Amino acid sequence: MLTFDKMRVDLGDFTLDMSLKVRKGVRVAVMGPSGAGKSTLLNVVAGFQEAQGRLLWEGQDISALPPAGRPVSMVFQDNNLFPHLTAFQNVGLGISSGLKLSEADRTHVKEALARVGLEGLEDRKPAALSGGQQSRVALARMLLRKTPLVLLDEPFAALGPAMRVEMLRLVKDLVCESGATLLMVTHDPEDARLIADHCVLVAQGRVEAPVEVDAFMADPPAAMRAYLG
Repeated sequence: MLTFDKMRVDLGDFTLDMSLKVRKGVRVAVMGPSGAGKSTLLNVVAGFQEAQGRLLWEGQDISALPPAGRPVSMVFQDNNLFPHLTAFQNVGLGISSGLKLSEADRTHVKEALARVGLEGLEDRKPAALSGGQQSRVALARMLLRKTPLVLLDEPFAALGPAMRVEMLRLVKDLVCESGATLLMVTHDPEDARLIADHCVLVAQGRVEAPVEVDAFMADPPAAMRAYLG
């Protein structure tokens, strides 16, 4: 269980209140108007944004832990790849920040790359990969980290519709295999339907409790209806 215990981000002219629980192993689409605080929510979980209150994972308060100490993997919109490193090396960072890899580690990196469809492309740098392939590198690194919390901040927004659907299906397969809890920011209801079993609405300065995706889409809250038009 991921518990936001009376949490609040206060940046002066922007505030965000979070008091909700997310069950372990669910896939949650984070939706709401632009600028409402969807990315802020993910950054609070990852430890990149300070907040009042407590954040608990499986009953343990992780609020004071630095980002590297949290049970979290996060994939950003730009995939956060290092341009001077190969696909193999970028994925290897999921095991060792200094790329000190044992033979077993190197085998695991190759297996992760193969799992996301990049077998044979280990030596290519990001500039030599397509947008979809770069996303796959980021997912392979996420897969290797084996964290119970996975955060996606619109990582496939720049991809075409067919490739985006393919990547969403791959993410769904990966998190279902691992049992990870997924929070994914998206603006697209179809993306939410494809990957999520629950939705949370971020609007008007607060994060609402998760609602099953079918119920959420059948009768969206007023703020969501206004956003979707």
